[in-house]
Amino acid sequence: MAHTYLLEVGLEEMPAHVVTPSIKQLVKRASAFLKEQRITFDQIKPFSTPRRLTLQISGLADKQTDIDESVKGPAKKIAQDADGNWTKAAIGFSKGQGANPDDIEFKTVKGTEYVYIEKHIAGKPVAEVLPEIKDVITSMTFPTRMKWNVYHLEYIRPIRWLVSVLDSEVVPFSILDVDAGRTSRGHRFLGHDVEIKNATDYEADLEKEFVIVDADKRKDNIKSQIAKLAADKDWDVKVSPSLLEEVNNLVEWPTVFAGNFAKKYLSIPAEVLITSMRDNQRFFYVVNQSGELLPHFVAVRNGNDYDIQNVISGNEKVLTARLEDAMFFYNEDQKHSIDFFVNRLKKVSFHDKISTVYEKMERVQIIVEQIAKQVGLTAEQTADAKRAAQIYKFDLVTEMVGEFSELQGVMGEKYALLKGEKPAVATAIREHYLPASSNGALPETAVGAALALADKFDSIMTFFAAGMVPSGSNDPYALRRQAIGIVRILNEYGWSLPLADTMESFIIDEQRADKAPDLDQNAQINAVIDFIKDRVVNVLQDESVRHDIIDATVNATNNDVLYMLDSAKVLSEKAHGDHFKAIVEALGRVVKISVKADFADEDLQIDPFLFTNDSEKALYDVVNNIKDHFVSEKPLTAYEQLAGLAAPIDDYFDQTMVMDKDEAVKNNHLKQMVLISNLINWFSAIDQLIVK
Repeated sequence: MAHTYLLEVGLEEMPAHVVTPSIKQLVKRASAFLKEQRITFDQIKPFSTPRRLTLQISGLADKQTDIDESVKGPAKKIAQDADGNWTKAAIGFSKGQGANPDDIEFKTVKGTEYVYIEKHIAGKPVAEVLPEIKDVITSMTFPTRMKWNVYHLEYIRPIRWLVSVLDSEVVPFSILDVDAGRTSRGHRFLGHDVEIKNATDYEADLEKEFVIVDADKRKDNIKSQIAKLAADKDWDVKVSPSLLEEVNNLVEWPTVFAGNFAKKYLSIPAEVLITSMRDNQRFFYVVNQSGELLPHFVAVRNGNDYDIQNVISGNEKVLTARLEDAMFFYNEDQKHSIDFFVNRLKKVSFHDKISTVYEKMERVQIIVEQIAKQVGLTAEQTADAKRAAQIYKFDLVTEMVGEFSELQGVMGEKYALLKGEKPAVATAIREHYLPASSNGALPETAVGAALALADKFDSIMTFFAAGMVPSGSNDPYALRRQAIGIVRILNEYGWSLPLADTMESFIIDEQRADKAPDLDQNAQINAVIDFIKDRVVNVLQDESVRHDIIDATVNATNNDVLYMLDSAKVLSEKAHGDHFKAIVEALGRVVKISVKADFADEDLQIDPFLFTNDSEKALYDVVNNIKDHFVSEKPLTAYEQLAGLAAPIDDYFDQTMVMDKDEAVKNNHLKQMVLISNLINWFSAIDQLIVK
């Protein structure tokens, strides 16, 4: 007979951002618990609201699966003495298995006899096992936790009730002073306590008490109400998935309503209004069919529509207060020039171990000019990037960003345009923060992308030089995200930027010494290169590139990010070819031999007069045809040129004894191997590839 089990953990209201990950965690842990306990089931249906985490497990087996196992003990010669009596080893073994020596059997394994106990473990009834699920509840982890009363248990919020019902019977257990039973609680203000008579009745029982426990149904309910409201008023309500998720986890019985604000506030930039509504008040903003912001908002109440006008009025008052502040800040900021704000940055610390924000901008001016030169920006784009770098942090000390920190960059763009800066400069000010997350949107302009790179390079290099290197999960300055941003921007724009040479060019500028006088950034270049390479690994892993190809790519001597990404793509495509194995093996053979030699680059002069057979001359000629321009080739061309060496290399090894008795001949051979190996390693660490 299949059973249904209901588990509900009733809590004080949880933060909205915790609800969804918590119910997912509970499902995962409960599933693992049931499998560990050998209890089969059909499915686990999750329910969640701000006050409860619930599982409805259907198709549960009557009992644990029985176990039949054969337990191996000591060898027969250890288990019995010469007279055939059981030894202490055999007696102890059988006792440990809950048996006695009479239950022992002999089995031969690879010519040796061993003692075995055949065990049959009957499964316990499911009702006897389920109380242990309390350990699943108490072992859950949360981003923040709290204690209450005199208890030592730390949890996201205090546990107020527990429901544990198998079909129609209570499965008892206790957590702290809370005993599991069948009593759940309805909506805090509209509902009452409810007795769950049967586990299958849960959803319907709670709905009678004004709780929609199915998060998906609750979300659909909100969307439907918003859609109807929008249709009735001919509005376009912007429902962002993240805000909808948050609002959904704040309510148990949603009622959608609309409010208004004065039209005069529409003179404030739309981003400010949207931020005030969306981020501060959790309101959905409204536009007309032309996409223009309207003086209305849509919100969701946790309750019914009783006295809804009073609720609307209260929300309008709160929003108006926020908008009044925003208008004041907006007007105050416009009284000052950009230079006024830039000069204020001389007293604002970027970090007390590094410099002021003003000095950071001075460094970035140098860096962005070098980047612009290396990636081939036009003269106009370079000038725009340099101008943006001179002012791009100015909005940090405006009144508006002081109040709405999430608008940094956005207000920089708005104010720059108001003060007459070129649109390209203003856009770059906003885009330099991008991507705002590892997978976030990238800058859409080349000027913005160059400034974003410059800002990120400066942050990473100076924090490394100041000894603040991310370790483990500790990354307070988001340097990993900034490094991923560098990788993604270079990939998006197809910009070649060799890391070592590029970072050296940032530092050697003689103006640089005054901008970060106490930091030895040069000493950290290799560490920064490795750090950024690790982010290349992350990007390639996200693209499901084979791990050996990733290793080969990032361990190449070439440290150009774009080259690494492109060479990984080339290897991924070529790995399916018929000749890939032969090519890799031929090239790998060269690399393996070359490690036996130690020549400086200037000593790699090969003497054709020391050749002992035609295969040496043939390989020499092919290598000479590609070596001078190899490092400037695209990865696909480089691979094809290396592939073209495979046959001459095989012929070479068939006819040539590399480690010749003649020292001069041997060194000539080794120089050829080192020269080829240098080309191979520039493309990838070929010896990291796995071929079958």
